[in-house]
Amino acid sequence: MKKLKNLIDTNYDIDIYGVCEDSRSVKKGYIFVATKGYNVDHFDYIDDAISNGAVFLVVDREIDLSFPHIVVDNIQSYYIELCRKFFDIDIDRLKLIGITGTDGKTTTTTIIHRLMDNCCYIGTNGLQINDLVMNTSNTTPCIAELYSDLSIAVENGAGSVSMEVSSEALLHKRVDGLKFDIVGFTNITGDHLNVHKSMDNYISCKKSLLDYVKKDGLVFVNGDDDNLKTISCDNLITFGFNDYNDYVICKVEKDNKYTKIVIRGKDKIYELNSPLFGLYNVYNVVMAFLICLHLGVSYEVLVEKIKELTPVSGRCEFLDFGQDYSIVLDYAHTINGIKNILNSFKDYNRIITVTGCAGGREHEKRSVIGDIVMSNSDISIFTMDDPRYEDVNDIIDEMVGSNKDYIRIVDREEAIFYALSIAGSGDVVLILGKGRDNYMAIEDKKVPYSDYEVVKKYFEKD
Repeated sequence: MKKLKNLIDTNYDIDIYGVCEDSRSVKKGYIFVATKGYNVDHFDYIDDAISNGAVFLVVDREIDLSFPHIVVDNIQSYYIELCRKFFDIDIDRLKLIGITGTDGKTTTTTIIHRLMDNCCYIGTNGLQINDLVMNTSNTTPCIAELYSDLSIAVENGAGSVSMEVSSEALLHKRVDGLKFDIVGFTNITGDHLNVHKSMDNYISCKKSLLDYVKKDGLVFVNGDDDNLKTISCDNLITFGFNDYNDYVICKVEKDNKYTKIVIRGKDKIYELNSPLFGLYNVYNVVMAFLICLHLGVSYEVLVEKIKELTPVSGRCEFLDFGQDYSIVLDYAHTINGIKNILNSFKDYNRIITVTGCAGGREHEKRSVIGDIVMSNSDISIFTMDDPRYEDVNDIIDEMVGSNKDYIRIVDREEAIFYALSIAGSGDVVLILGKGRDNYMAIEDKKVPYSDYEVVKKYFEKD
């Protein structure tokens, strides 16, 4: 709790319990900041905010209400400074690492978090620092929640923060007010075009993360990615398989336990043994390794910690219930992500894939994803995946087109049960799209649901 007069130059003596720009999240004792978002003007929801308990308003135009408020010119900047005061956070105390990209954000940021001491993770899998794990509302939380999370990180001894920065966060300016010591670009392939409207807009939005880098900050880029080759900035460090990169991945060898990765750069050779599966994870591990190396973590320490890495929750996560086949949960839902994970399991006897496409999102990618799944799986099972207001059968129809070589099971639990029931020794069941999500988005509701719990239920039913 803070006193209003200690936050804002006003004569009102009011106890303040929170700051918020979303009227739906306002509680009793909150300041409501009526910012103008990309799709919504929060000024239109002042009455709702007051009904939910707001006791003071910050607006950028006069209101026809006899209610405690202040009118400011630059409401976005004012909101950020207000959050800093309320959460009493000195951002300069933290080393900020921001990772963006279509695929690999969660894995890369999580690996960095695990490789560095006292490093907080903020992203799709919530907030994690030491033994503390908390949920977050978005991959990159909104401004007030983000500052709250950063204050929690500091309170729990964090010296650095490894953060996922989504394209929507950049579009909605959720990281305004932050300056990153290091940013990384994993890749850019088509995604969220329902929001960005074009690939050019999407790429431009991703690259705007460069605007948030400190003057002496470092920028790490997957130099093999065609959409990232136009990035030009100070302190740019590229990595990848091609010889023109600053750090060249010159060898990748797999055995039963590890992927051996050899990197050449700065007249040195680095050798890593990673237990993480798939070529795409080579990129993720190498970026995390290089970032931590440049932040002062010793090569010897990194070698040992990378050797002990475990799969990131919901990212190529192998589930072991004593079965004689493999079960893998993965969040892959983009064209590139699904292609990468399917290509990683070609050595298995049969690939049995369970997946779908989200409703209310890019229709144009559905047929592409369907073709990739059917071309690279022995058995393709299409089902629901956050249908929202769309009919699941309509989504599946778009995915399969005129193709007949697939199985349709609308109920996702039934689809997973069926996949597990037909799997045999040496097969892999890939359950794609939701990872460790704990809900199914149906219409405007988030209905409790978990792929992991469904698999667990299957093996407990006997």
